[in-house]
Amino acid sequence: MTLVGRFAQRWLVPVVCVAVWQVVAGATRNPFFPPPSAILASAARLWFSGPADRLFLADEVQRHLLPSLGRVLGGWLIAAVAGIALGLALGRFPTGMDYVRPVLALARGIPPPALIPVFLVIFHIGIGMQLATIVFGAFWPILLNTVDGVRSVDATQWDTATSFRTPRRHLITFVILPSAAPKIFGGLRLGLSFALILMVVSELVGAVNGIGYQLLLAQRQFELATMWAHIVLIGVLGYALNSLLLAVENAALGWHPGRHTRVLA
Repeated sequence: MTLVGRFAQRWLVPVVCVAVWQVVAGATRNPFFPPPSAILASAARLWFSGPADRLFLADEVQRHLLPSLGRVLGGWLIAAVAGIALGLALGRFPTGMDYVRPVLALARGIPPPALIPVFLVIFHIGIGMQLATIVFGAFWPILLNTVDGVRSVDATQWDTATSFRTPRRHLITFVILPSAAPKIFGGLRLGLSFALILMVVSELVGAVNGIGYQLLLAQRQFELATMWAHIVLIGVLGYALNSLLLAVENAALGWHPGRHTRVLA
């Protein structure tokens, strides 16, 4: 397929949807659904209206976008380290998984927003509560996919490595992690999506800055174009972060025959 064909295949439907939205919104003039042109104008004013020497660093970016990105990436990284480490341990020791399975099933079944009052009591309003909410939600898909990936290590590879008395640290580095990597990356992508969602939720409840805070403020002030601009920004961030992680996965696992695997949530 040519470059033009690939571009059309990927972006034709979104462009048509935006065009239809523009036409319908212009015809109906519904204040709750402003046309994309008004949303784009509001977005340009919010994010690209800084001084000439600070283009792309308007006050909105510095005060709200960058802190939100820091919360998403910080919470996701903490969840990734904890989920992969615990997943490696539980995946290699099925007996341990049998002991903790009821606890994990109970904790995983609790919606992270339901714990925000608890996190508010423990950490108060601020970065601690927001990170705790993000980590709690993003942790589970990473953990479960890591456990599943570790348990799916080919038995022949494992028997061959152990028969040569391979040190445990080398077993993890050269046998377990490469075999489980596709499912681990699947869990990381899903966890990143949860982290973005919970970043917005936590900022709606207890924050003094951030995208979610600005979204709620715009809704309360009935600035609907600004509200939709923040919603579009969240979608763009989700697409960009997922594309970046997918590019890392393709670069790291292009050689792996089992990289297209199911993802556990």
